[in-house]
Amino acid sequence: MSSAPPHSATLESALSFPLAEQLPATGSVLEVAPGLLWVRMALPFALDHINLWLVRDEMEGPEGPRAGWTVVDCGIHNEDTHQAWHQVFASALQGLPILRVLVTHMHPDHMGSAHWMCEQWQAPLWMSSTEYQAAQMATHGLSNFGGDFTQAFFARHGWSDPSDMRDVKARMGYYSGMVPQVPASYHRLMGASRFTMGGHSWRCIAGYGHSPEHMALYCEATGVLISGDMVLPKISTNVSVYAQEPEGNALQQFLSSLEAFGDLPDDTLVLPSHGRPFKGLHTRIAQLQAHHQERLAELLAGCQERPLNAHESLPILFKRELNFHQTTFAMGEAVAHLHVLWRNGQVKRVVDADGVYRFRAI
Repeated sequence: MSSAPPHSATLESALSFPLAEQLPATGSVLEVAPGLLWVRMALPFALDHINLWLVRDEMEGPEGPRAGWTVVDCGIHNEDTHQAWHQVFASALQGLPILRVLVTHMHPDHMGSAHWMCEQWQAPLWMSSTEYQAAQMATHGLSNFGGDFTQAFFARHGWSDPSDMRDVKARMGYYSGMVPQVPASYHRLMGASRFTMGGHSWRCIAGYGHSPEHMALYCEATGVLISGDMVLPKISTNVSVYAQEPEGNALQQFLSSLEAFGDLPDDTLVLPSHGRPFKGLHTRIAQLQAHHQERLAELLAGCQERPLNAHESLPILFKRELNFHQTTFAMGEAVAHLHVLWRNGQVKRVVDADGVYRFRAI
């Protein structure tokens, strides 16, 4: 889950949107830069869309160079997504094939249709090693989205409603329902490495905190950043601590990762996974940093009033009512914020009589 602060419209007004309100219709494309097409797919969540990208490309094959396209991110695995992709294949590829499938990170809206796409076109998968391994594990049930281990983690942080806990245990198939299969092999992307796409050199920028080893892509020649979920124009990226790494400091990792974008020009055209393409990268990063500092200050004030567990801190961090699905993500974010205060020595973590972690100000 990503969150939008109450003043998000004001924050957006500080950014520039070169395409204004234009959006590609489902099954169609919109050119955002020469040889770079914007595809927009529906999602069955409150966050109801994802942006995907097609780059006019050329790659070396067994018989020499092949012209075609690179896909960046795929959408979830369902019939609606596949039908929309078939429309794009028929109308936008100019009779050329998909040459490779590049995935920024393993979350279902980015990874879900990767196996289907790779199989359709006999195209290789490109992504970071940690994301690939995490996707393999999650597809086979070893994920942070449900099951006994996740239920125990939430309970340790104060979420103990019996009905909710039964639902958490039952979510073992949440990830595999949207990512039923992962390609058997992949080409590894690494932070700071470069590769050629669309006739230009692209630099991989690794990001942490939102996912294990997210890869954003920057092209200096064209001034384009495919930011994935690391920098979004309106909402703040979900940053969570999960059961598999219960002592993690995900929010600090995310904030530190934002510094890796500091050397990019401010007029970079940012192509985010959600929302509209925009300019004003450094302004947006400053907004995100300020947003989290505000939440940390509010949370610290709450811990000064009384020791809080993560579940009790949700009303401080989220100013709206949360449904069950949203709460599963909000809990991870609450732990992530509390862990920053804990790691910084601003609060002490204690265990109460029920075995629940509480955080009290020092």
